[in-house]
Amino acid sequence: MTDRSTLDLSSRDPDWWRQAVVYQIYPRSFADADGDGLGDLRGITRRLTHLAALGVDALWLSPFYPSELADGGYDVADPRGVDPRLGTLDDFDALVAEAHRLGLKVIVDIVPNHSSHRHAWFQEALYAGPGSAARDRYVFRDGRGEHGELPPTDWQSVFGGSAWKRVPDGQWYLHLFAPEQPDLNWENQEVRADYRTTLRFWSDRGVDGFRIDVAHALVKDLSEPLRDLGRPELSREGALTELPPGTHPFYDRDDVHEIYRDWRKILDAYRPPRMAVAEAWVPGARRALYARPDELGQAFNFEYLEAGWDAGELRQVITDSLATARAAGASATWVLSNHDVVRHASRLTLPPGTDLNAWLLSGGHAPAVDEVAGLRRARAATLLMLALPGSAYVYQGEELGLPEVADLPTEVLQDPIWEQTGHVRKGRDGCRVPLPWTTAGPSYGFGPGGAWLPQPPGFAAYAVEAQDGVEGSTLELYRTALRLRRKLLDGEELTWAADAPDGVLRFDRCEGWRCVANLSGTAVGLPAGEVLLSSAPLEDGRIGPDTTVWLGR
Repeated sequence: MTDRSTLDLSSRDPDWWRQAVVYQIYPRSFADADGDGLGDLRGITRRLTHLAALGVDALWLSPFYPSELADGGYDVADPRGVDPRLGTLDDFDALVAEAHRLGLKVIVDIVPNHSSHRHAWFQEALYAGPGSAARDRYVFRDGRGEHGELPPTDWQSVFGGSAWKRVPDGQWYLHLFAPEQPDLNWENQEVRADYRTTLRFWSDRGVDGFRIDVAHALVKDLSEPLRDLGRPELSREGALTELPPGTHPFYDRDDVHEIYRDWRKILDAYRPPRMAVAEAWVPGARRALYARPDELGQAFNFEYLEAGWDAGELRQVITDSLATARAAGASATWVLSNHDVVRHASRLTLPPGTDLNAWLLSGGHAPAVDEVAGLRRARAATLLMLALPGSAYVYQGEELGLPEVADLPTEVLQDPIWEQTGHVRKGRDGCRVPLPWTTAGPSYGFGPGGAWLPQPPGFAAYAVEAQDGVEGSTLELYRTALRLRRKLLDGEELTWAADAPDGVLRFDRCEGWRCVANLSGTAVGLPAGEVLLSSAPLEDGRIGPDTTVWLGR
């Protein structure tokens, strides 16, 4: 286990996370050391020098715990273990030690809303039967109808269909996601105590912070009788604005904040304190509650991710996000891609209003995407994001400019969304295709063998090997931007320019530099200042469409 005193020296600043660049690793798709086609912890450790050279401050590990992969690892059978296919606890300790040696912080995913149905607790609950203490750790209820044959409520799963599944003795259990992911009962004190143990377990092993999965869904209104929502669409997170704040039966209930205030006491007991960031799909004003200093301290800003490539819309989202973070005493967060969404090199170039699921079902052909134009826009979006005050979260492969792999054959799909929706929604596999490291080989350097999802031949051109040291490559753009960002950032304020042309975002940072992003369809004049970095070459001294420039003053 990593020595605690060493950890204290590796992170003297307790607020390191406020303007950090965090690199998200989806472990099964990052690097495979043993050749079984599945990424693993030793593979990650061997590639940490890539992150150090890139210039990020921290890495965030998506789940690496024991799992049957019913939901890509977010169905956790043991929250204090390592999936044997991915390694051992010793491998995890070695990863943390190497990351800290390279000056990188380590953040891990915590999945507190549900467990795997293979978790020892759930297996005990099935065996123990109705009314048992074991079942009280989960949300079991009798069904409705003459023989209990109907689900207890009309609540719907995020992945499609009823959020209830019946067990052989006739009772039903709640699963807001896949049936293999039974929801835990956070009214149960044993559940709460166990997660305190989990936080301490990973903190003691050297983890610097936690990303909290589905942070807004832990607490449910379980008072009897359970209430229906009346309309299936109200089960979606996006429907929260249709109900009074804090009143949804299973999303964003006010009582959830008691849990995070309790967690903060644990996280603050370490030196330096452990950071945390909430995945909370809630409106901005409600998101601020999760980011308060006495709770998790930071929350993901999904309004920014969902914004279109439009100057007016983005300016409003940025302004509102900064205000929301400021009100919470937190720093803002910015993200363009992650393991759940279409990669932004493809998404940002699709026409406004495109149905992304329909686009995926078409194999990415309706409408067709111009990869060159998409990459240009993605590079501009990246420089804009990195110029904003706050923390930037970068998803693995975006530093290579990877597009979405929209044409995966249906027979290789792994995401449970595909089956659970009756082949209506294609799911998230297209952004989880393993990374290309080299221009040749059975998996482009991902591992000595193949890969668990097929990589398209075009990945060779995006490989690290193809871009390393190549002037103007996307990889070198990221490296340069992150190096400059580290030198330039010294505050969390920005000032919008009053005279920016239509379709242009222009703001000054208090540190004496400015960012100009041209989202219009025509070239615009270059303001005064030294050009520090541009996402695309200037056009006769002007900023071309879909181009962001950083200027010194």
